[in-house]
Amino acid sequence: MSQHWRRALGKSHSQLISPKKIWEAPTTAVLSGDGPSQLTGPWKLMLLGDGSPTRHLRLLTGHEVQVKLIAMDSDLIAHQEAPKEVNELCPPLIRRQVWLTCDSQTLAWAESWWNHQEAEEHLKNKDEPIWRSLTQGRSELFREVDGLALVTANWLEAEFDHPGPFWSRHYRFFRHNRQLTVIREVFSPKLETWLGTTPRKGLKIV
Repeated sequence: MSQHWRRALGKSHSQLISPKKIWEAPTTAVLSGDGPSQLTGPWKLMLLGDGSPTRHLRLLTGHEVQVKLIAMDSDLIAHQEAPKEVNELCPPLIRRQVWLTCDSQTLAWAESWWNHQEAEEHLKNKDEPIWRSLTQGRSELFREVDGLALVTANWLEAEFDHPGPFWSRHYRFFRHNRQLTVIREVFSPKLETWLGTTPRKGLKIV
């Protein structure tokens, strides 16, 4: 590992405990794009679409997305709440956690898992959205949405200033059939301003 990365990891703050899942959609339904029947079209696009969430936030709000790094550190143990796809990454792993804000509003939280070498190659700017880092040079990527869930955590409620649960998804990026990273995102109910109201209980998959 380079000296730059040793310094970057050394300056990282404590990682937050991953949110607890209270409901999860079947993987087969997520892979086929079949979300809960109560989800509106705009929310289905945000949660199950393969577009860039930071670009969506920029288009919805009209403001640039700011990435606020919470922590970026070695991840030495398998966390119970981590997506199972993390086990397919080659160790040693790094876990990165960030807030995504637009015009001082916190609209999402995200965490991602990387192989050390992949992280050093693709996360040179810690304040840059991952999508932008990975597509420099117009490199082709494939995004596979693997999970959809409702999650809860006290620290999410405090930052979003709203009671949970919250919509969450996780996905992987591939390049040339090689898995680069696993990313989980949790979205603030403030997005209902642009996407409309969304249910967070009594869900049914169609």
